[in-house]
Amino acid sequence: MVFSSLTFLYIFLPINLVLYYLTKNAVFRNIILILFSFIFYAWGEPLYVFLLLGTATLDYLNGLFIDKYRNTIWAKWGIVFTLIINLGVLGLFKYSDFIIENVNAIMGTQFKEPGWGLPIGISFYTFQTISYVIDVYRNHVPVQRSWGKFMLFVSLYHQLVAGPIVRYADIANEIDNRRFDAHDVGKGILRFCIGLFKKVAIANIAGEMVLHYMGGDLSQLTIGGAWFGLIMFSIQIYFDFSAYSDMAIGLGWMFGFHYLENFNYPYIAKSATEFWRRWHISLGTFFRDYVYIPLGGKEKRAYLNLFIVWFLTGLWHGASWNFIFWGLYFGILIAIERLFLKKILDFLPRVVAHIYLLFIAVIGWALFYFEDLNDLKLFFQRLFINQNGYSDFLLEQHLKENIFWLAFTFLSCLPVFHFGKKWLQKYWQRMPGVMAWTFVLVACLLLLVVSTSLLVGKSYNPFIYYRF
Repeated sequence: MVFSSLTFLYIFLPINLVLYYLTKNAVFRNIILILFSFIFYAWGEPLYVFLLLGTATLDYLNGLFIDKYRNTIWAKWGIVFTLIINLGVLGLFKYSDFIIENVNAIMGTQFKEPGWGLPIGISFYTFQTISYVIDVYRNHVPVQRSWGKFMLFVSLYHQLVAGPIVRYADIANEIDNRRFDAHDVGKGILRFCIGLFKKVAIANIAGEMVLHYMGGDLSQLTIGGAWFGLIMFSIQIYFDFSAYSDMAIGLGWMFGFHYLENFNYPYIAKSATEFWRRWHISLGTFFRDYVYIPLGGKEKRAYLNLFIVWFLTGLWHGASWNFIFWGLYFGILIAIERLFLKKILDFLPRVVAHIYLLFIAVIGWALFYFEDLNDLKLFFQRLFINQNGYSDFLLEQHLKENIFWLAFTFLSCLPVFHFGKKWLQKYWQRMPGVMAWTFVLVACLLLLVVSTSLLVGKSYNPFIYYRF
């Protein structure tokens, strides 16, 4: 099940909200959220619910173990046990085929690949439970002694399958102390509807164009078609993932949880370093706090630590060499910026630095898109070498037909609406209560109606980060 499905919008979510707010009992509300989270997760693959239950229970018990034997060697062994179990399970399901494939290629062996299906969201909830156990060990958070409350933290369907990566410290207080707040519920519904609109009105439309230009016969691409397809993928992946984060944050508000922001207009950055402070913030801060700093950060083997983090960042996204190359690509860029390029970019006009970032970010998405390295090589040839391919008539037609959509999409990458929202919130506070809620209701209904009309009859509705 996905947030942008009619089943979720008109059956699952309304029933969940009604049952949740029928009672004021905190225990019953938690049980309702856990049950609905497991139903959501089991919708397409019920067996993997037991994997989630098993690994989460082990981490719950391990947290209690570490707390009991705090400041002893046994607590350290508790950390080792958590890392072995969680990373072992992640490696088994996500990376076993990739490892065996490369062993066979290098050694000339013929080991059979197990072909495990990838449990949805395993990369996200694995990192969540690892961060919890480490934070308990570091005494950054109190251990959670209730198994049910811990399962609520792990299984909340708002962010379970595609993030953001929620740390226990972010919602620990709200697990026990949530209250109905009409203002938050209203903001949550509006934020969810905005995310839904971004998904179906921008990401899905861009994705269909991507399939046409990058999913077909690459040998027939013109330079213009190749660049247009790549720019559309840059649009698709941003609005696809940021839309999911918007909907997750909005859902959290509806039920009394406040998740941290995961995006901050990354395409307005002026360097690769700044770009990654704005893109997938929860993943970047995870690797910073649990890998980069423990390895020594900038104080010890800074560049080696940097490349380890970016190797792992690439590998986290998928079991394929193109993701590793994509991660190392940004690691190299950030290293070069640290050495000398950042000073040059700071000296140059802002527009030049911004063009530099857009160029390297868009080029990077080609590495991300093509898992077949032969296709990647051919696509790069089409980006920079003019070939006698098909006419650009179809590209011209796409540009003419979608000129207003393109203008709206590019504008949406800028913080124009962010400043508009701040102005609106300030104005909203001065409105009479009825008028303010009428405005929110009309805005939500309008976004919902438009989004629903775009969903009806459409079969193309993926979430890119579901497969990570």
